[in-house]
Amino acid sequence: MSDFTRRSILGASSAFLYVKPQLVRGAGDEKLKAGVIGLGGRGRQAVADLLTADERAEVVGVADIFEDKLEGNLRWLKTDPKNAAIGERVKVDAEHRFTGFDAYKKLLATDIDLVILATPPGYRPEHFEAAVAAKKHVFCEKPFGTDPVGVRRFMAAAKKSEELKLTVVSGAQRRFATDYMETVDKIKNGVIGEVVATYAYWVGGPVIQQKGRNPKWGEMEWHHRNWYSNLWLCGDQIVEQHLHNIDVINWLMGTHPISVVATGGAAWRPREELYGSIYDHISADFVYANGVRMSSYCRQFQGPKIYQNVSELAIGSKGRSNCKDLGTKGENAYVSEHRALVASIRGTGKYINHAMPVAESTMTCIMARESAYSGQEITWEMIMESKQDLSPKAYGYKEKMPVIALPVPGKYQFI
Repeated sequence: MSDFTRRSILGASSAFLYVKPQLVRGAGDEKLKAGVIGLGGRGRQAVADLLTADERAEVVGVADIFEDKLEGNLRWLKTDPKNAAIGERVKVDAEHRFTGFDAYKKLLATDIDLVILATPPGYRPEHFEAAVAAKKHVFCEKPFGTDPVGVRRFMAAAKKSEELKLTVVSGAQRRFATDYMETVDKIKNGVIGEVVATYAYWVGGPVIQQKGRNPKWGEMEWHHRNWYSNLWLCGDQIVEQHLHNIDVINWLMGTHPISVVATGGAAWRPREELYGSIYDHISADFVYANGVRMSSYCRQFQGPKIYQNVSELAIGSKGRSNCKDLGTKGENAYVSEHRALVASIRGTGKYINHAMPVAESTMTCIMARESAYSGQEITWEMIMESKQDLSPKAYGYKEKMPVIALPVPGKYQFI
């Protein structure tokens, strides 16, 4: 993630509203042409995982706002020894290397069959909406937005993707890990009795992408190259990272919480430009409609002896589970999610569209962040009606960006 770069924005093309005959589910063994929007650290690994999962997949187009990242990561995919088995299927010629803030539109106007969305999550709603309008199957890295307005936009596109029977696989890879899948199924079928309490943790270290700012970078370029420290691009740790654990509990419960009270702050992150204005710890107490609670805790502290814990826990009336201990260990989930993706597209496996449930998990995380920032109890109805839109009014490498103060509960205004 430290190298994660990206992309683009706005709008959708409506000119390519057909599905090629070979993409009808059940069509069989045809090659799949993939494109990538956001070829940073996560994007390039998603390409490697896709090509590992399916020998008939090829990557034929890339869009990124940074030419240096695009070219450097294409070179890594084609020449790094660890990619010897896949490099020849990275077939991105000069005419299909798109850069700039409108690069994603140019990629989606090509004849790719599926697209990997791996930009910073602030762009996810616009890019997903455009991908659905172009009738592309999607691998969509989590989370699905950074503010309520954007996530609702994603949800609207999610409904359209379901109507079109497009395959949408998320980067919430625990949903494709055999041990998690088998355990969640057993819990839902009563193996630990009635679930009475749940817990979610991502207790680790900070994600810092840059050592400093290159004086040649404009303000918006700096935000992108250091995207994890900027709220509009990352959504804060609870949204960008802790979603993995919160999504497991939502998956287990079969729904989203109805309210949350959270608290947090920045105990470790220095008040310097490099570190932005996001929190480094948030504790949240969620309530589901049936009265079951989820206790959630995430934090990113730095130090040699810092305690770490990335896990989930479900307490039942007849036992407890860490949500993966009742299943069998399978292949790398980052590969298996792509194996499931292509099987859904080809019709050789079950149809998958995780757009809406992972969008709800994204909104769950945003709901908690806004509670921590404001000091208020936030309900699902409040967050679904919120007018918060973090996206800039203009885009360009040299665009000026406002300085955002660290949120102070009681002063921060939830809108």
